[in-house]
Amino acid sequence: MKRSQLMAALVLAGLFAWAMASGVVNGRSECRQFREVPGARPSRQFPLGTDDLGRDRLSRVLYATRVSLLLAPAAALLATLLSALIGGFAGYFGGWWDKCAVSVIDLLLSLPWFFLLLAARALLPLNAPPAASLMVTYGLLSVLGWAGPARVIRAGVRRMRESEFALRARAEGCGPLRLVWRHLIPNLKPVLLAQIWTTIPVFILSEANLGLLGLSAGEPYATWGGLLRDLQNPLSIRPETFAPLAVIVIAVACFNLATPRGGLTP
Repeated sequence: MKRSQLMAALVLAGLFAWAMASGVVNGRSECRQFREVPGARPSRQFPLGTDDLGRDRLSRVLYATRVSLLLAPAAALLATLLSALIGGFAGYFGGWWDKCAVSVIDLLLSLPWFFLLLAARALLPLNAPPAASLMVTYGLLSVLGWAGPARVIRAGVRRMRESEFALRARAEGCGPLRLVWRHLIPNLKPVLLAQIWTTIPVFILSEANLGLLGLSAGEPYATWGGLLRDLQNPLSIRPETFAPLAVIVIAVACFNLATPRGGLTP
């Protein structure tokens, strides 16, 4: 592992640990209102001040960080599993399955991905509970975000299917399932890992965009996109209101730096 990758991984680990321990470190709930100090400036008691409802900005930023760093990797893992299943079957078995899979992949990749996600999310009720909205948002990210990784995995499986070690395994009587489980999957692990790391920042930015438009989790949950909505009001813009944006930039940059290099390309 390169030094830059190690440093990025350490920053992500530190950010995640700080967010998970936010209740202990900060000692405040992200929903608690301090009605006597709404819109307070940064101070020793409130390092990032309070919002218009008197809620501690630091607590809300840490809670939003916890949500994104837990759910975005989970959604990326699910999307990668779907891409491995669809792309792997298409690349190994070929035929009509391959043609159908390639047609669906090309269709999804030809459409504006974010607008497709926006349309699918807008069809859902806006008065859904915040937790349900958050789970639905990341579920849609998984369901709609598998096409790109599936194309890479399909190309890798097709290449390995005709490789020397696969031909030798079949010649020695290795069945299709055993060949996939014992030979193809272990060789695909670096590719799958790279796809997960590449997908996580895409999902983080997508959820932040949806939250900025009011289509992610609503109040009282704090998400990065929801916190960025404070920047829509020019009268409330202060240096501390850019804290969620700074954390997003740091997290996305660290994920990009920590992504394993190499692998297969379509």
